[in-house]
Amino acid sequence: MSQMFPVTVLGGGSFGTALATIAAENGYPVTLWVRNAELAQTINETRYNPRYQPDLKLPESLTATSDLKAALTGAELVFMSIPSKGFADVLAQARSYLTPDQILVSTTKGIEANGFKLMSQILSEETGSTHIGVLSGPNLAGEIAKHQLTATVIASEDDQTRSRVQQVLGSHYFRVYANTDIYGVELGGALKNIYAIAAGMASALGMGENTRSMLVTRSLAEMSRFAVSLGANPMTFLGLAGVGDLIVTCSSPLSRNYRVGQALGEGRSLDEAVDALGQVAEGVNTVRLVKHKAEAMGIYMPLVTGLYEVLFNDHDPRDIAHLMMNNQQSTDVEFVLPREEVIKSAQKVARMPAVKASGDQTHE
Repeated sequence: MSQMFPVTVLGGGSFGTALATIAAENGYPVTLWVRNAELAQTINETRYNPRYQPDLKLPESLTATSDLKAALTGAELVFMSIPSKGFADVLAQARSYLTPDQILVSTTKGIEANGFKLMSQILSEETGSTHIGVLSGPNLAGEIAKHQLTATVIASEDDQTRSRVQQVLGSHYFRVYANTDIYGVELGGALKNIYAIAAGMASALGMGENTRSMLVTRSLAEMSRFAVSLGANPMTFLGLAGVGDLIVTCSSPLSRNYRVGQALGEGRSLDEAVDALGQVAEGVNTVRLVKHKAEAMGIYMPLVTGLYEVLFNDHDPRDIAHLMMNNQQSTDVEFVLPREEVIKSAQKVARMPAVKASGDQTHE
């Protein structure tokens, strides 16, 4: 690879635009693919993305296009910044233009409904590439656009993928750390969106800092329990892609999922909350998918269950607090228990009936 090789970002949303800007600022020739030809022309003529990053001046080395073939031809590193709902469709269109030696990195924090697949799994199955990675972490696009100090994680089993992404994106304000647990990092990014909705609701309902702290901590326990059951490393959730991302999305109004939760807590319907946001909130779909997956696997997830009832069955948002407080109390950090105790605890949970939003007594 040449020193300043071509980089492509598929998706001109808030994060895709911010990511493309970082690479271009670092001297790389960057192509930003957007669906709309008029938007591409506007970006090239004005040096701004008026819909998603209206205040971010885009470097001259960044070129926008709506031509997928032109965007991918010659690119040595490709970032996929497409919402999960359209990820597989865009990849299917792009597949004939991809080459085996290209590095493919997903920045999407969501789950594909068909088969409960993560984006890296879709990339691997559809392309057969060995150069696949996931970028995740506490990365609010609005703050990145303002050059505020930010850290992220590139997860891949491929050494070249990790090193190239660190090379392209590393800067004085954007730190890129590496991890080999691609599944854990990707699950952390997807699952935290669920709990950001809960945190937004808690804020709108006037709950205090004690409650917020409890919610974040128990959310971390719940999401790591689920991810470890699917094969992730529990230590991943102590890093940026786990607790780091969870903290920022559960505490900042800049988080789209947090804002959806706020709207729900203020009494709006789910449709009203999503319409007011005007952008994709991945957590809404993730709640549905994770709830059904957890039930199928017998994984105890009271917060997910409560959120599902609020989002899709019109239950009062205060049901979330009831679920947290009405359960029997067990261990604080379950992965520090002796292994035999973890096994017994898991077996006991698996024998329990499904949790209802009304706050049935059960064990955690």
